[in-house]
Amino acid sequence: MLVPVEWLKDYTDVNVSVDEFCDKMIMSGSNLETVEYFGENTDKVVVGKILKIEKHPDADKLVVCQVDAGQEGPVQIVTGAANVFEGACVPVALHGSTIPGPIHGQPKQEGGVKITKGKLRGVESFGMLCSAAELGLGDKVIPVAHKEGIWILGEEYPIGQELTEALGLKMAVVDFEITPNRPDCLSMIGMAREAAATFKEKLCYPDTVCTNEKGNAEEHIRVEVKRPELCKRYVARIVTDVKIEQSPWWLQKRLIAAGMRPINNIVDITNFVMLEYGQPLHAFDIRRVEENRIVVDTAEEGELFTTLDGTERKLTRDMLLIKDGKKAVAIAGVMGGMNSEIEPDTATIMIESANFSGDSVRATSKKLGLRTEASARFEKGIDPNLCEAAADRVCRLIELLGAGTVCKGSVDVYPAVERAKTLDVRVDRINKVLGIKLSREVMEEFLERLEMKVAGEGNILTVTPPTIRQDLEIEEDYVEEIARMYGYDKLPTTLPKSDTEACKSKARTLKDLARDTMCALGANEVQTYSFCSPKSVDNVRIDEDSWERSFVRLLNPLGEETSVMRTILTPNMMEVLGTNYRRNIEAVRAFELGNTFMANLSDPHQLPEESDSMCIGLYGRDESFYTLKGMVTELLNVLGITDVAFERESEYGVYHPGRCARIVLEDMELGIMGEVHPDVTEKYGIAARCYVCELFFDNVLSKSDREVVYKPLPKYPSTSRDIALLVDEAVPVGKIREIIKANGGKILEKVELFDVYRGKQVAEGKKSAAFNLTYRSEEMTLTDDDVAKVHNKVLEALKNELDAVLRDM
Repeated sequence: MLVPVEWLKDYTDVNVSVDEFCDKMIMSGSNLETVEYFGENTDKVVVGKILKIEKHPDADKLVVCQVDAGQEGPVQIVTGAANVFEGACVPVALHGSTIPGPIHGQPKQEGGVKITKGKLRGVESFGMLCSAAELGLGDKVIPVAHKEGIWILGEEYPIGQELTEALGLKMAVVDFEITPNRPDCLSMIGMAREAAATFKEKLCYPDTVCTNEKGNAEEHIRVEVKRPELCKRYVARIVTDVKIEQSPWWLQKRLIAAGMRPINNIVDITNFVMLEYGQPLHAFDIRRVEENRIVVDTAEEGELFTTLDGTERKLTRDMLLIKDGKKAVAIAGVMGGMNSEIEPDTATIMIESANFSGDSVRATSKKLGLRTEASARFEKGIDPNLCEAAADRVCRLIELLGAGTVCKGSVDVYPAVERAKTLDVRVDRINKVLGIKLSREVMEEFLERLEMKVAGEGNILTVTPPTIRQDLEIEEDYVEEIARMYGYDKLPTTLPKSDTEACKSKARTLKDLARDTMCALGANEVQTYSFCSPKSVDNVRIDEDSWERSFVRLLNPLGEETSVMRTILTPNMMEVLGTNYRRNIEAVRAFELGNTFMANLSDPHQLPEESDSMCIGLYGRDESFYTLKGMVTELLNVLGITDVAFERESEYGVYHPGRCARIVLEDMELGIMGEVHPDVTEKYGIAARCYVCELFFDNVLSKSDREVVYKPLPKYPSTSRDIALLVDEAVPVGKIREIIKANGGKILEKVELFDVYRGKQVAEGKKSAAFNLTYRSEEMTLTDDDVAKVHNKVLEALKNELDAVLRDM
């Protein structure tokens, strides 16, 4: 929000330096971006009058002007401007003067551009006539009437007077950053209110009372609001006998300083009041409003509409329009249409001052790619109670400038009046939060300076804010108001009082341990984007009806490749492995610990489910399924998870059938691992065997138990038995281990697989699995008979359940 300090003084007396003004506004909670000074780098530029114009003797496009610049005699200046004429008052940069520039297409120079006398095609020129751009006005704020050629001034300025003094150009403009919760500050009155409260000054509101009204507004226009949920209020006022001309300089100057281009008096007044009140307004040529009727309703699907910028736009049925009896005349809250714009012969106008839904305006603006000063304000929310005052202010300015005759009254559609929200605030609570001791009376003064009404007694402040303060909803909001009025720089600085030890959470500690363990196992940590392509799961052969396709889709993605949130890490890991393989990296061990996201299938409106996953990937000459299994087993052991089962899996498309296993502990699946299917490796350009494991890390964390329990050394000796079992090839070794443990009783201490054999001594379709069984009792020394009873029970169970036969060792 650009705030010219000179303009701000129209509403409150800020009688301090610009530096002090900025410092105190910052301490009262206003975020300041920059301060710019108009009229800088302008010296010896005066108001001049062209007395005589003659053609240049040697150049068709140049003329020689004799200019009265307040010197002893006329000053001769050569110019190529086509818009100069005898009697015109113009800015004259004399010999030795400085202007901001740029000139002749050259960029601005620090300190400005020095102007000296010279010759143009043999004719002496003792200065230059200046355009608005050469005097430092930006291209987007140069008045329409002066956009091309020399700046033609009014005749009211004394000849020879310094231009910056004559036009009042030396002024400071403060750029405030307005946070989304303070739309009331997107206006001069809003910032004046802040300044008045900060400097303990009175706030003066603009004159809005017309004194020469004729006719009646209701005779000219009718208003119907068909979508009241999108348009809280619509005020229409009528002005007749309109005269379209340039605005007076004081009005143009304020618009220029605030970053807007002056166009004509009617448009300038509506823009001026929008900046003044923060309420967007629009003026319609009443001749173009058919049936003298305004209807606020949504567009038809696919309806075409040409906006004031000359662009034809395709609308959708959720976009709010301002229509007359037959057609659309404006996109509500965004931009008017060319079919109702103000023209030089416009005689009667309708002033629209309405309040539109911020959500609706933002959605429309975004879909059309059309953002305006009006839409930026509506998006943040505007008080509907501003509509009438803003419309009255426009009418009063039209009356003061003699630009038309105002009709009495207005057409005001306001079905649900906005009321202020009253809240009880505790004095002791405010002091406790801020760490200060302020009396109730001081707090009342602070709030009343912000135009809030305060009632109640004792410890309770019953506060009623103005309806423009839509950000004040809970007690903490008022705590902030007291704090900034007291001064943030005055609040005491204290350290928090607490005995809480700063430490990592259990989950964070285990994640760090997992990373350290994987690095110790020779893997490099990688990090990939959470955004991915919906086709990524196709590349790893995920089934069409699988949960891995329950994507969270982005509303505004950068592209198809980053349009959804990942549900698993495996596709990203394959991208990493593929990239390394293409760059001739012979062997890779990598892991990623990151977030995955899954849409809520039962209720799409609920937040998605976010989980942690770990993906391990490797390839290389020395890598195998068992390398990966060893890494996973070691990682789980470090995290306090033992006795996991690796169950065969042959239906998961990512992995090679028969070379894949699900990692299970009790009734919970911890992950899946295996050799990547050849079709998958081919898609990623990898001509080698790859091995990948995806761990559901939230499940891993829930099963982690790293508590160390002391166990004394055994008092009694152990004894062991080796067995080699002939079983069918399809029998998992893990199943054999489970049966041994289930039947080994209390004295079975350990079971270890030490050999799996397939060969000539073993029949086809069979395999030999050799185990070492260790027996020990904590109560006595075991005898052969004690061990034999349990060992025979184990062998019998193996025979009965798996048809396992002992093989000679």
